[in-house]
Amino acid sequence: MKKKKLLPRSILSKLGTQHSLLLLTLMVVGVIVLSSGAGKLIHRNLFSIQPAYAQRITPSDVWQLVYQQLPDFPRENKYISKENGKVAENNTLANRLIRYHIYTKGRAPIYRLDWKLTLADYLGANEIMYDASYPGNDSLQENPIEGDRKAITRLTRSQRDALVQVLVNIFNPTSQNTLSPNPNTPPSPTTSTTPQPPQRGGAELLR
Repeated sequence: MKKKKLLPRSILSKLGTQHSLLLLTLMVVGVIVLSSGAGKLIHRNLFSIQPAYAQRITPSDVWQLVYQQLPDFPRENKYISKENGKVAENNTLANRLIRYHIYTKGRAPIYRLDWKLTLADYLGANEIMYDASYPGNDSLQENPIEGDRKAITRLTRSQRDALVQVLVNIFNPTSQNTLSPNPNTPPSPTTSTTPQPPQRGGAELLR
């Protein structure tokens, strides 16, 4: 029994007084952090990167819904798989565009503005797209980035707008998305001719 009581003291003597104090301090700080709830906050902040929409629908399923609603959207799925040497029919343009948007660029899929930024990447009007990080480069024998960019370029503006609206509706079906006003519709008359100050929250209207 005496040997068992002396064992911790012998260990501490080997570690030295400074090491023992440092270890004790770290233990006390850890207990304080966990008991104060900060540990839960850190855990929540770290794992809040995974957005709520991922619990409702996965990007691997979205591309099928896109083609259900937009059957004329280019598929670009004639590329050969590196794994089995066969045509990767499920590796479509919609699939790669969604993966690029969410995983490569880390953009939210529930806002129109973010999808427009992604399409602007394809059109060469926003951020640079890199071959090495483009979806499909690691799984297809030919990198589909150039073919995908050409396919997006061939779309009309109305087709791109329809794609954005479909993607937003799929990822956020409960949102109240309003369509753009018809350019042929005359503006509503106003009761005052006095210039009005700009409204706040204009950036929110772009979402």
